[in-house]
Amino acid sequence: MTKIVSLSVLTLIVTLSCCSKNKLKSSTETEKPEVDQPDQGVSVTAGITFGDMLGVNVFEWDFLEPKSMPDRNVKYIYEPKMNLIKTFSAVRHYLDWNWLESTQGEYSFSPTVAGGWDYDMIYERCKQEGILILSCIKTIPTWMMNSYPSSQRDLENVPAFSGKDLNDPRSYMEYAQLAFQFAARYGSNKNIDPDLVSVVAKPHWDPNVKKVGLGLVKYVECNNEPDRWWKQEKVAQQSPEEYAANLSAFYDGHKGELGPHVGVKAADPTMKVVIGGLAGYQNQGPTPQFIDAMIEWCRKNRGYRSDGSVDLCFDVINYHLYSNNQQQVNNNLSQRQGIAPELSKASEVADDFVKFAKENADNMEVWVTELGYDINQRSTQRAVPIGDKSVLETQADWNLRSALLYARHGVSRIFYYMLYDVNENSTTQYASSGMVVEQGAKRRPTSDYLLQARKLIGDYYYQKTINDDPIVDVYSLDGKSVYVLTVPDMEGRSEEYELTVGDGKQATLHELQVGADDSKATKLTVSGGKVKLKVTETPIFVEVL
Repeated sequence: MTKIVSLSVLTLIVTLSCCSKNKLKSSTETEKPEVDQPDQGVSVTAGITFGDMLGVNVFEWDFLEPKSMPDRNVKYIYEPKMNLIKTFSAVRHYLDWNWLESTQGEYSFSPTVAGGWDYDMIYERCKQEGILILSCIKTIPTWMMNSYPSSQRDLENVPAFSGKDLNDPRSYMEYAQLAFQFAARYGSNKNIDPDLVSVVAKPHWDPNVKKVGLGLVKYVECNNEPDRWWKQEKVAQQSPEEYAANLSAFYDGHKGELGPHVGVKAADPTMKVVIGGLAGYQNQGPTPQFIDAMIEWCRKNRGYRSDGSVDLCFDVINYHLYSNNQQQVNNNLSQRQGIAPELSKASEVADDFVKFAKENADNMEVWVTELGYDINQRSTQRAVPIGDKSVLETQADWNLRSALLYARHGVSRIFYYMLYDVNENSTTQYASSGMVVEQGAKRRPTSDYLLQARKLIGDYYYQKTINDDPIVDVYSLDGKSVYVLTVPDMEGRSEEYELTVGDGKQATLHELQVGADDSKATKLTVSGGKVKLKVTETPIFVEVL
């Protein structure tokens, strides 16, 4: 799977990747799709709020003035862009290693010697706005890439010098040293030996200054899609065992054996290390088997903790999944397109990972850090117009329903790919999946819907699903309940449904609106403890008091 992302000074190709139906039939009966619901044997993770489903992938320039502005300044946050980012609760920051260490051993953060980015400024503003940061430190620096033969040079090569034994944690020393420096600066530990911390006193007009324990980043991701099957094996693609060795160095310097200035945990034991989002082997999608092999490597090479559990070198399981009809059309690219999340394998894969985490990794959190839909109608990941709905409205429906689906199936966080298009006119998959539009700094309908839903239930916790078609989810907070209803289809179907609100005396229907900051609110008549609703493929929200 190929993603194209533009960098400030160059263009890179970034490769990633059945309960009772208590309803009144609609006048036009249609064949109902099969909808996956949480496996009764799977323990859905407790404490998931809808707001946890509202992360987005970003780059540093997404916070700054557009290149087209004559007085562009990378030292100030551009407020029109920041206002768009505040739609979301979290950002996954694609952070190229080369920006932080463009010359081996010379670390820079504020500003970076290469690019001039000010990460202190960006991260401080995110913390101020209550936006969680996941920093995904990815690709390799030029000085490492140049160690490979010219025919093998790729910025997405394995983060080790050419010729190294990729099963040995020591081969990833340079990457793990960077991880230490990053965690020392942006983590929460202020009691770090200053002699272990290093920044280069450059550029001469604004030299970097040593800082520790800024408390700005709680999660760091070790590379992106290490199982990239579309790249050269042993050069860019890692086996589970090789990636586990990589993680062991990155996590804690292979249990401290690589030195006191190596690994995230050596700098900040509280910072969480997230597995680089798994894309899946040979285009078949992600499976827990990759994680299982990593755990076995940890058992053999890291041993056990005092409580008898395997000493794992990661804190969060992470994979990528884009809902499409790939399986249905047998990989025929001419017929491939995005499909509604409930009709894809998203539910099944989520259940597999959540169940695996519960049984094999002490119920570790599972995240999905890439998902989304393109709007270009020649992309193989496109949303499609449905009935009188535009492509943009379908994208909005499916992205919101993806958030609801993952909460329903116990995934703890998701991050949409991505904030801005690479190029709306590009037919390349993922190039037109933006949530907002840079020109004029405007939201698309998809972020209109997410913003309005966040205002309604952002702090509410997913409780249960009480009906499967239409899907009726229950979210609760401080004794109050909001019901979220949607038809899990992609043909413009609607259903009449009678919702039981029990002893509730008042009910308000909230309907999402394109181009608005807030949903449309309508008071409903409660009769016999029930309200009658028309449910469509756009989720509706019923607040009960």
